[in-house]
Amino acid sequence: MFKSRKQYFRNLIVTLALVLGLVMPTSTHPAQAQGNPNPGVIPNNTQYRTLSAKWWQWVISIPAATNPLLDATGANCAQGQSGPVWFLAGSTGDTVTRTCTVPIGKQLFFPLLNIIFGSGVFDCDPTNPGVPCDVDTLRAGAAGAMDNLLLLEARVDGRELQNLSAYRAQSPVFSITVPPDPIFGLPLTGTFTPQVSDGYWLMLAPLPPGNHTIHFKATASFGFTVEVTYNLTITP
Repeated sequence: MFKSRKQYFRNLIVTLALVLGLVMPTSTHPAQAQGNPNPGVIPNNTQYRTLSAKWWQWVISIPAATNPLLDATGANCAQGQSGPVWFLAGSTGDTVTRTCTVPIGKQLFFPLLNIIFGSGVFDCDPTNPGVPCDVDTLRAGAAGAMDNLLLLEARVDGRELQNLSAYRAQSPVFSITVPPDPIFGLPLTGTFTPQVSDGYWLMLAPLPPGNHTIHFKATASFGFTVEVTYNLTITP
């Protein structure tokens, strides 16, 4: 595995985070078992797994110059958006406030804390030459990075969300396409597989027209902290 670069890369792509205390197993979803404690948040289901892969494909496919993950203002939040689900990005460790306009009727999907392991992101061939890609090994690495979390806070319109550890999802195996001017300093362009992701996500039902605020504050076990606020205007 790539060593000094890997720590930098891991710190860079951890987006938003976490929960005080112990992390629940991914098979346990109290939001579903005990009724949804977060009205407006869609309970964790198989769609989380699918969309977690699509989120990474989205964010990595956009050049750094216009990438929503690197956006300090929200000017690029509409980049690459299509269909009924609108992706929101985290940040690379800065405190960020973004102002975005979102069409009415869009579900919002975004990471609280997430990570990608794979062939295109320094973990195995070809971006880590000589290290064969083994899916089980990649999954174990991603899962280990998501264990032993420290803090997760999330609020929608001032309402604090509960039981955030219930929203953990592991992706299926997927490919990524890296453009010129890539984020994270990825060394090669083109399409790469396999990749896997692990992390904590939220999916919001469509918000009503008007102004809304989504806020996250997170700290990872190794001290990485991020704080992001979205000021959204939902337009008819």
